[in-house]
Amino acid sequence: MSFARLATATTPTAHLGLGLAAVGRPGYITLGREDDLPARSVEALSERAFELLDAAYALGVRYLDVARSYGRSEEFLADWLRARPDIRDVVVGSKWGYTYTADWRTDADAHEVKDHSVAAYDRQRAETADLLGDRLDLYQIHSVTPESPALTDTELHARLADLAASGVTVGLSVSGPDQAAAIRAAVEVTVGGERLFRTVQATYNALETSAGPALAEAHDAGLTVLVKEGMANGRLAGPQAPEALRAAAEATGLGCDAVALALVLRQPWAGVVLSGAATSVQLVSNLHATAVDLDAEHLDRLTDLVEEPAAYWRTRAGLPWH
Repeated sequence: MSFARLATATTPTAHLGLGLAAVGRPGYITLGREDDLPARSVEALSERAFELLDAAYALGVRYLDVARSYGRSEEFLADWLRARPDIRDVVVGSKWGYTYTADWRTDADAHEVKDHSVAAYDRQRAETADLLGDRLDLYQIHSVTPESPALTDTELHARLADLAASGVTVGLSVSGPDQAAAIRAAVEVTVGGERLFRTVQATYNALETSAGPALAEAHDAGLTVLVKEGMANGRLAGPQAPEALRAAAEATGLGCDAVALALVLRQPWAGVVLSGAATSVQLVSNLHATAVDLDAEHLDRLTDLVEEPAAYWRTRAGLPWH
């Protein structure tokens, strides 16, 4: 597996990844984005993506995460890889299943449309191949829920098994209050007696921990676990952070963002934890997560931040596209 490259990496930040959702398109739901990205032309976001990718690599990050629906994120990453031909030790993951529809506008009625059909896979797989070619290591179904046809469509499973046979790891991301059910269903999907999905990407943070037991089971079953939204789309960073998190950050001398990501890194099943930084300053602060040392008192107080899953996902759904 391509993830063996991460297993052999020795830098403390090798298992922290960089996701380009925040800088691949002008609109996203991360709080504070209007200050992070005052200029959002294609050229400005391409330049910001290059800046972040260069900084991340220099700081030891070795997993890079994009998606078809993240605007031009695949294009920006492909351009960066071509401009840095000597960089061969990163692991590149992308996702299919959502189509970006906002046409580079922040006020679009719909920013992305979900479709887990075979036809959507065939179309988006070709689009990803045109951009990333043989640099693609991982292809994930985007935002699978328990009712997604992607969990039962045998024709799709056959397509994905063919992709896996070609050397690309096949995985999925999950979302919503029933992440655990989707994870457990995905672990049971087989083709020809072999487990189809080798990775799972899920939301897990100080506010939303409901997927934890299922992620531990997936890890024990041999899947690599990737964690997204470790800062809850900005709710656990800066002035939005709850008091218990601010107190822990003050005690460690590091940022709320670093403490929030450190909570995820503490999980024994967490293979890669994603930063969604939009600036290099944020990225550096995020990567300090590897240096956070929390005492029992602060850990207990942070445990009290957990929200009921349905409430957490209602709040997330109500976040504006900035």
